Amino acid sequence: MLGIGLLGIALLLFIWWANAQVSSSTKNQLFDEIDQVPHHKVGMVLGTSKYLNGGQLNYYFTYRIEAAAELYHAGKIDFIVVSGDNSRENYNEPKDMEEALIERGVPKDHIYLDYAGFRTLDSVYRMQAIFNEDAFTIISQPFHNERAVYIANHLNLQTVGFNAQDVTRKYGFKTLLREKFARVKVILDHFIDKKPKYLGPQILIGEGLKQEKVE
Repeated sequence: MLGIGLLGIALLLFIWWANAQVSSSTKNQLFDEIDQVPHHKVGMVLGTSKYLNGGQLNYYFTYRIEAAAELYHAGKIDFIVVSGDNSRENYNEPKDMEEALIERGVPKDHIYLDYAGFRTLDSVYRMQAIFNEDAFTIISQPFHNERAVYIANHLNLQTVGFNAQDVTRKYGFKTLLREKFARVKVILDHFIDKKPKYLGPQILIGEGLKQEKVE
């Protein structure tokens, strides 16, 4: 029994350490005020479902889209990558995000869709591997930005996070609880050098627009 108790304490301490490590090491790279955000060519919106299981609009989705559109219209980013899950029929996070951004005045040809952003690690990793961007702005809620920027730091990418409006603790309780364990997985993924399941052909952001201007 003593051994089990010590193991439990060690596990709790590791969870606490992982969460503290992710938060403390990224706090200077996250921004709440748009005026303070440095300019990057590309901003990446981390995916989430547009609707909850009961059919209600997902505030995480809405607030991320609003933050991305705000950054774009303020001239803080020139292009947007929407990275999310499209692994099931009739479920397409990138397409939903694209349509929502267009509704908010972002031109379609300034939006790029990443259909293989199944995990935050995949989304961050693919920004360099697929889209050839090693410096960019990550757009999500604060807790998610901390984890994404932490991943980027370990991949030697130069990123900042722009914090979308957060939700209430009551609304986001389950998400915040899952986040505790997601940060443990981030640490473990780093130790085993975890890679995305899918990569694919490279995409050069903005190249088509440059060619059109020359012609």
